[in-house]
Amino acid sequence: MRVSPSSLVTALLLGLIGLFLAGGGGWLVTLGGSPFYLALGLGLILCAVLVWRQRTSARLVYALLLAGTLGWALWEVGLDWWPLATRGGLLVLLGLWLLTPWAVGSRGWNAGRAVLALVVVGCVGVAGAALLRDPHVIEGQLRAQTGGATAPDGNVPAGEWHHYGRTLAGQRYTPLAEVTPANVEALEVAWTYRTGDVRGPDDVDETTYQVTPLKIGNLLYLCTPHHIAIALDAETGAERWRFDAKDGLDPNRQHQTCRGLSYYRDSAVTEADLAAAPACTARVFLPTSDARLIALDALTGATCPGFGENGTVNLWANMPNQKSGFYYSTSPPTVVNDLVIIGGSVNDNYDMESPSGVIRAYDARSGTLVWAWDSGNPERTTLLGPDETYTANSPNSWSVFSADPALGLVYIPLGNATPDQFGAHRSPAVERFSSSVVALDIASGAVRWVFQTVHHDLWDMDVPAQPVLIDLATAEGTTPALVQPTKQGDIYVLDRRSGTPILPVSEVPAPGGAVEGDWTAPTQPVSALSFAPEPLRETDMWGASLLDQLACRIKFRQLRYEGRYTPPSLQGTLVYPGNFGTFNWGSVAVDPVRQVMFGMPTYLAFTSQLVPSDEIDADEQVNAGEAGLNVNAGGKYGVRMGPFVSPLGLPCQAPPWGYVAGVDLRTGAKIWMHKNGTIRDAGPFPLPPIPMGVPGIGGPLLTGSGVAFLAASIDDYIRAYDVTTGAQLWQQRLPAGGQATPMSYEAGGRQFIVQVAGGHGSIGTKAGDYVIAYTLPR
Repeated sequence: MRVSPSSLVTALLLGLIGLFLAGGGGWLVTLGGSPFYLALGLGLILCAVLVWRQRTSARLVYALLLAGTLGWALWEVGLDWWPLATRGGLLVLLGLWLLTPWAVGSRGWNAGRAVLALVVVGCVGVAGAALLRDPHVIEGQLRAQTGGATAPDGNVPAGEWHHYGRTLAGQRYTPLAEVTPANVEALEVAWTYRTGDVRGPDDVDETTYQVTPLKIGNLLYLCTPHHIAIALDAETGAERWRFDAKDGLDPNRQHQTCRGLSYYRDSAVTEADLAAAPACTARVFLPTSDARLIALDALTGATCPGFGENGTVNLWANMPNQKSGFYYSTSPPTVVNDLVIIGGSVNDNYDMESPSGVIRAYDARSGTLVWAWDSGNPERTTLLGPDETYTANSPNSWSVFSADPALGLVYIPLGNATPDQFGAHRSPAVERFSSSVVALDIASGAVRWVFQTVHHDLWDMDVPAQPVLIDLATAEGTTPALVQPTKQGDIYVLDRRSGTPILPVSEVPAPGGAVEGDWTAPTQPVSALSFAPEPLRETDMWGASLLDQLACRIKFRQLRYEGRYTPPSLQGTLVYPGNFGTFNWGSVAVDPVRQVMFGMPTYLAFTSQLVPSDEIDADEQVNAGEAGLNVNAGGKYGVRMGPFVSPLGLPCQAPPWGYVAGVDLRTGAKIWMHKNGTIRDAGPFPLPPIPMGVPGIGGPLLTGSGVAFLAASIDDYIRAYDVTTGAQLWQQRLPAGGQATPMSYEAGGRQFIVQVAGGHGSIGTKAGDYVIAYTLPR
């Protein structure tokens, strides 16, 4: 029997795929998984033998296998295109090849060839039907204007942006309405500015450009990842001044970013009189990664010598465990009632002996410390003596605060204490304040209320997002509300006077079984408004083909997973949503008039594995960022963390991984939810811009005309959406990743939209140093 080269290649290909599926499928069966891969693998081996022996029955056998695969795929995932495509794509391509006269060596039509052709056509038809529907989309319309009240705005003029979220309420909302759903497509680049601060080869992996500029008067104020403060002309983008903090690189630093500056003006002087006022009557505050707070004259960029020591406050003061690179500021402080209130970021899982998460308030004029609130010693807010230190390793706040001057409260989103995945050592105070939002008295720093979003957090579920304040219309009348997004997907809507829920919050049973010496909370809170995903199943595993999908199924079965809040383990635990967060520091945008919310929920599973400290390989790279192996020096366990991905680096869970969503805050109803973003920039080379719904990190902007802007996804675009329906109205290509929250202002009688494009190291978007302003043509 003479076998043609093409038949030999066909037999080898079928045999190799069959051996892989049979071997891996057998392994999966031993783990309690689906037997389908084993059966399919054995069938493909049989086909390989028949092809090698030049039997035309090979096509009939293959047709039966393909038909069986189609039936199995429909049973597992229904008419859902991407899960169907990866289950059948490789097999359909092989089926098309087997229909050719060269694959088996038979050129005539016979029953096997005819049946295979019908099955292939049937597969294509089912795929076409799946393309016509999308089970992941919610369609609806948010209500029109309702005349709702605005939350406290600190008297910010409509055309300006004075705080990170525009006002102290953190709404990321501008009342400007020149750009509308009808004309947004006409937006064009007005100017582009390049900072000159680009990610270098010696930067840490988490070097990111996340800044949202401020706009006061005719100037924009921004900072760069390495803490250069810059002022630009708001209309032209021309540089007016710059100040370099000379913040050196530090390999111990887990993050390198600057999300923004803060602005202060002596209320006795108006903006119009600033030019004639003494220097530093108006000033901006620059936090740095080497733990300094610097005050700069807002008009010239010169340091303010009357603030602290020659313009600088040392944030290492009274700090325990002063290790270079272990404490730094990534977010702008909150300026309210003549105080500058600031927290700081602490490296996760590097060392048990870490700095404190203390929150401090300084006099905005002199830099004198007024009060300090330490969540490890919460009853004392008075100043420490020169030989005293704050509580080591207390929960810290690395994100952005909000404030309500009328109530006299500042709202602090708190993180967790290191190590994130082992909590046996935590004090009662740490247990109370970890992963919570806390209301502090602005004048004294005293705790007024605390609401915890995760009990005994073992998953790095820091409260990452700035709380958003809104005066919400409820059945009881207008209620001062706080909207708090979380990593785990719950959005808590609380009365900001007391911290009591406005939308219901229930306690639900949570998985148990922590490692020896630790414990788990028996219940966890769940909000009525939640974007928490359904628990993953084996059928949710995904890949580019059946082959890496099988690898993901095996990995899924090897990990411990009992749904959300499955405890960390020695074998490895699946964490979903992962610590990347359903919502992160980008928070959400809220329209106070329509009483609606626009957000970007993201879904990526992560894994965490506890590693006994005496089993850590001395030669393995450690403490290189949040991902990888972090040693928790001095602790019982290190932890190995990372995204849950296939051998090809694709997420093991099926898409979509990212959405935009619209919510009615009065009822807590999710009105619409659409996939967001494409895979164009997800590979080492440009891919087709297929709208799969991709993850992102960054925040949205809402306008008074009902347009939302967002650029955070892993493809390099800024987009505009109709807030009423969620429909995408416009997109513009960015020269780098847009992992920063856009803002809007008025200058020269025109509305501008500004987006910073500088990329994000941990999600691999393109680095850059661009500040881009868009406006409508004159």
